Amino acid sequence: MARWRSAWRRCGRCWGSVKFNLFEENRMAIDKHNFWDSNFYKHPALTTDAVNEAEKLLGVRLPSEFIELLNVQNGGYTKGFAYPTTQPTSWAEDHVSLSELFGIVAESFDTAQSILLTAYMTEEWGLPEKQVLLCGDGHWWITLDYRKGEVPTVSWIDTEVEQDIHIADSFAAFLNGLVSDDAFAE
Repeated sequence: MARWRSAWRRCGRCWGSVKFNLFEENRMAIDKHNFWDSNFYKHPALTTDAVNEAEKLLGVRLPSEFIELLNVQNGGYTKGFAYPTTQPTSWAEDHVSLSELFGIVAESFDTAQSILLTAYMTEEWGLPEKQVLLCGDGHWWITLDYRKGEVPTVSWIDTEVEQDIHIADSFAAFLNGLVSDDAFAE
């Protein structure tokens, strides 16, 4: 019985009616080396100085899992993921898409895929304070949400339909919950 419980824990499932904490702290359920697709904008490699400057500029401490992903590729298009949701969003009835993830890219670099644009986009789109934009197109965003404290949750915000939905308790939980977007193909 203990061996089965251990196997269930490792594969991220439930055993009986007990839901286990399935992943060790700071461990991603997906392979960070198989997360990225195209670096279309040719973002430069992430540096420690860039992380320190971003955290200073944004006034937050970024999740280590986020930095780990950006150390592999500093933002760009993903392999195509979705995060299942328990309530409908303006994106879909049961999920949000993560086809890209912003990096930490200096303003001098010509890209729209940078968390350093958060302050400008927050003002431009009337977003709530204490957010770091992970991806989005102006009308909708997936954000690191620092409104409740120093450790961010992950939120879905759509400015057109005024949705502000908590979707994950942490960035690690968000990563652990990602599935291939093929799971939601019609």
